[in-house]
Amino acid sequence: MSSLRNHRIIIASLFLPTTAVIGESNPPTPDAYTRDVGAATAQDSGGRPPAFRHATSRSIGSTPAPLKSIVDDLKSRAITPITTPPSETANPFSKFASLAVTPAGNGTTSPSAHHSLTNSLIDMSLGVSLKVQTTRPDPHAVRIQRKESRSSSRPRYPAITRSHSYSNGNIEPYYFAPNSHCNGGLKNAVDSVKDRLTSKLWVGTLGNSTDDCSPELRANIDRRMWDMHSSRPVWIPDAEFESCYDEFCHQVLWPCLHYAVPDAPKTKLFFESASFKQYVAVNKRFAEAIENVWTEGDVVWINDYHLMLLPLLLRQSTRIPALARAPIGFFMHVAFPSSEIFRCISVREDLLRGVLGADLVGFQTASYARHFRQTVSRILAVEALPKGIQVEYGITGGSREGRGWFVDVGVFPMGIDVSALRERRREPDVSYWVQLLRQRYAGMKIVVGRDKLDEVQGVRHKLEAFEQFLKKYPEYQGKVILLQVALQTTESNELAAGGVSDVVARINSAFSTLTYQPIIFLHTQEVTFSQYLALLTVADAFLVTSLREGMALRTHEFVECQEGRHRPLILSEFTGSYSYSGFRSCIAVNPYDTRGTAKAIYQALTMSDEEATSRWEDLHNHVVTQTAQTFVTSFLTRCLRANIEHTTQTDLNAVPALSTNLLLPRYKHSPRRLLLLDFEGTLWRPDMSRAGLLAPFTPPEGAVELLKKFTANKRNEVWLLSGLPVKSLEQVAARAPGVGMVAENGCFVRLPSRGTGNTGGAWITMVANLNLTWKPLCVEILNYFTERTPGSFVQEREASVVWRFWTGPTDDCSDRQWARRQAAEAQNHIFDSLGERYGLRIIPGANSFLVLPNNISRSTAVGAILHPGGPAHSPRSSIPDLDVPVNGSVGRETGFVFAVGGDEKLLRRLNELDNAETVSTSGKGTDAKWKLDAGDVGEVMWTFANCP
Repeated sequence: MSSLRNHRIIIASLFLPTTAVIGESNPPTPDAYTRDVGAATAQDSGGRPPAFRHATSRSIGSTPAPLKSIVDDLKSRAITPITTPPSETANPFSKFASLAVTPAGNGTTSPSAHHSLTNSLIDMSLGVSLKVQTTRPDPHAVRIQRKESRSSSRPRYPAITRSHSYSNGNIEPYYFAPNSHCNGGLKNAVDSVKDRLTSKLWVGTLGNSTDDCSPELRANIDRRMWDMHSSRPVWIPDAEFESCYDEFCHQVLWPCLHYAVPDAPKTKLFFESASFKQYVAVNKRFAEAIENVWTEGDVVWINDYHLMLLPLLLRQSTRIPALARAPIGFFMHVAFPSSEIFRCISVREDLLRGVLGADLVGFQTASYARHFRQTVSRILAVEALPKGIQVEYGITGGSREGRGWFVDVGVFPMGIDVSALRERRREPDVSYWVQLLRQRYAGMKIVVGRDKLDEVQGVRHKLEAFEQFLKKYPEYQGKVILLQVALQTTESNELAAGGVSDVVARINSAFSTLTYQPIIFLHTQEVTFSQYLALLTVADAFLVTSLREGMALRTHEFVECQEGRHRPLILSEFTGSYSYSGFRSCIAVNPYDTRGTAKAIYQALTMSDEEATSRWEDLHNHVVTQTAQTFVTSFLTRCLRANIEHTTQTDLNAVPALSTNLLLPRYKHSPRRLLLLDFEGTLWRPDMSRAGLLAPFTPPEGAVELLKKFTANKRNEVWLLSGLPVKSLEQVAARAPGVGMVAENGCFVRLPSRGTGNTGGAWITMVANLNLTWKPLCVEILNYFTERTPGSFVQEREASVVWRFWTGPTDDCSDRQWARRQAAEAQNHIFDSLGERYGLRIIPGANSFLVLPNNISRSTAVGAILHPGGPAHSPRSSIPDLDVPVNGSVGRETGFVFAVGGDEKLLRRLNELDNAETVSTSGKGTDAKWKLDAGDVGEVMWTFANCP
């Protein structure tokens, strides 16, 4: 973390943590339940998120009218059957909110308050509101509806109050308030390390309508946001933002990322979304904003699916070319689906290429990271490794044009700020509400839930499971309640949630009595954070039935609040939290299995204290280990390290061409020389036509003569690095026996032979301890795709397999496009079925791909050759005293290591040797010290060979 003190962190998120609200600042409400921040939003006096109001009649939302529960309605009709039922308050806590004066020391109330409390608690049994209807739009409201951020979580734990209004007479008055739309989990995490993250800058939108803001007002807000909140607003036209956020993000990306692909015929927007143009425009505005504030040394942290194009846009910057080498990290806060789902998006390649502009791509779980690697490999046909993605294509524009690079892919589970939560739990308000809730529900079991009303949150599945529980275990009717807190959402989302209000009404009408209502349904604006913590404290079980979700941080809060009670957690196996071993001690449920979930509720309510405590300890160990602080520090540190590793690669234009005038004197005067030469593509240009590839191998005359010339000099140790099988290289060895060889890209090593009449040295296998039973299975898969890809064929070797899926012209014709799609499918199928089980890697090429074991490469083979005791130090070697350890330097100053080829990993590794001269023939960006055109290799190599 100390290294981060030297960097400013630019945090790009769609919504800023703080927003500006037009109008005079309202004084803070003294009531306890409005003083704190709600469960997901900071509310104004009207009970809605703060809006950018330009007139009193214009706001983003409107106040919903409270609905009475069925019991309320029946009670009212029984008393006054002709008149309209009187309006009841929606919040059950408000029945005794007037008594919630901040208690002294021990949290007691006066006798008169206790008398009123008793009456209020009796009224509450009949006065709980069923509020699940969405807000009806205000006819005077603006069209844009900037809904809550999908990945948002709870705001920071300390209470937040509004600032005073600002106005200089020339602009409208405004004040700053917490942004109800911001990603609360991210803000919590960043705030948790504010003492160590000394410099940061937030970049995002205000989350309000901004079209009517004058340039003077925008400039004033920009200045004050910069000075007071370390934020830089991004100003986006309302129509552009609405199309990007409400259409593309929420109707295209969000369903796809959560496995909710719409069914035909309602898929036109999903597959042919014109709103993608606005998505691109919004990302470009973010790129411009970052360009305006970025300075050398800044780290750019891009968050979530709203900004998937931003990493590449920053790399392509022509205004600030240095951004091409800046540390850029991208973190996906939500789930990432399998390639079968993501490939349905028409703009899939643009989104993936955009994300791959980052140095580091982070996900919540290992499965999401694996899905991303497989999707990129399948759709973009690039090499996916366990650590990340090897991108071979270059970025158009910017200093990375024409270059490839490596993108790290990592797993960084998000957590909560445990210390801040403990501090809030110790506040008198929380203890006060805990006491009242225990008095109110004495003798009853409480099951608590907190979810958005989106379909993927599984609220309907939860309610139906609770209904099944009451039916299957009738002895619990009247003794168990489900208290469900619903986060703000939109009418379309609630409709998509499957008629939650209808399910609640059906259950309550079936099981309610005059003194009992089984489901209490609340919106977050009706519950303060102190009250929510009290609910988590008194809960007998916490129920999460998400159909798909990232890290469910509310479960972390429940576990921490259960310190001292240790009640169980019921968790959907489709959440990201469940993938971690610590959370395997929960009661796992399949939300689609209603009976199974009902049984899990019964198990939780009847679990013994000993078992519950044992389960809670495992859960708590994860919560206190994977904290918000760990998340931030591990992600940013890894991003910096990845950038340092990636930026060592030099632009090809900056690499000098090989100078024989400079190297020949060193070569000539060195008593010992080690030469590492690539065969294919360097010393030999093979015929890549179908006929040439299928023809029997014949050693190229020019390359063989060059090798013989090199080995004729006793000061030279020559190694030929190749991907050809052993039997092909044996023909080369027969004519140049003094050459050491590496076959099948590092699977086999042949020692150089010395002595008259010796036709070949011994071959050493590098895969002796590896399981090669995957080969027949791999060949079977490739034969299946060969039958469906004209002109393709399989080359099976001793320890690797090559599939040549295209051998025709190199132009991008329809047949080649089909072959590339088939190759991507084949790679994905091999990786899914064999890759992890047998430890395989797939190296894609322009017209073929190679399958071989992990940790086998030309680089590892050369490392074994150079290692003390390796082939270069064996008695068979002509230079047994050459000291060239793999991670050190050449021991003797007269040593000379000369490597020529296109394997960047090998060249980068050899650069660690003090006396190594590396030459790249790949024509791409390289870490090599020199570059050489492949067509000039023969002439240059003969110059060295002819040198004594």
